[in-house]
Order: sequence, then structure tokens, then C-alpha cells
Amino acid sequence: MNNPRPIHPDFQALLDFKDQGLIGLFTDLRQYILELHPDSNELLYHTHALTAVFSISDKLSDAFCMLPIYSNHLNLGFNKGTLLKDPHKLLTGTGNLIRHIDVKETSDYRNPKVEALILEAIDFAIKDMDKATKSIARTISKIKT
Repeated sequence: MNNPRPIHPDFQALLDFKDQGLIGLFTDLRQYILELHPDSNELLYHTHALTAVFSISDKLSDAFCMLPIYSNHLNLGFNKGTLLKDPHKLLTGTGNLIRHIDVKETSDYRNPKVEALILEAIDFAIKDMDKATKSIARTISKIKT
């Protein structure tokens, strides 16, 4: 992608407090997701983790993946991970729907198996969406400043 989408200032202000290694992984993984689906909307939250959620609409319920950044680690989460095919057993977690991949280095996500999983999650979200959206390729901050 030649013209990457900038990180929202609300998010960047909080991201800057994280470890440089985590910031680098987050930035690269975020870019990777946006390359795979440039029309994604990015919903930004700061709750128990600083989180970027990627959705096919402006609604959290239409999200296909998320990047929560905790104090010392980062995950690639799948909002409806239990409903995805996972032939390589990449996903971990015990929730009713959400599953994730631990991210410690770029090889944890820049590989054909994870790419296929992300693309499947996007396809699933599109098919599962209630109604079409007019909101595309936007960054929407839900962070209270």
C-alpha cells in the first residue's frame, strides 16, 4: 500500500507509552490488515487494552479482527474466531466467540496460514452483516480524551 492510513492522534498518544517493540509489531500488523482489506473501518478503543478493531461497517458487531495491545504483549484477535475454520490450529482462547493468535514477531502473522484466516474472517463478516454500509475506509475513535 503506497499511501498508508495514518494512526489516529487519540490512539497514537496512548500508543506512544508502549514498548517500542510492541509499537513496531502493532504498526506493521495494522498495515498488513489494511493491505488485505483497504476498505476496513478502524474502530479505536481504550478499555482494558488499547485496541484497534477492524470492521466492514462502522459497527463493532461487523468486526472481523482486532489488535489489542496490553502492557507486555499484542494479540491478533478474531471476533468470531470460534466460527472460523482453523485447520492449522492457530487460534487460542476459551471465550464463546473470540479467539486469538499471540504476536511476538512478524512471522507470527506474515505467513500464508494467517493471511488465509484473516481473509476468511473478512468473508465471514461480509456474509454475516445485516445490511450494507456506506461507511468505508474510515478511522473512528471511541477513545475519550
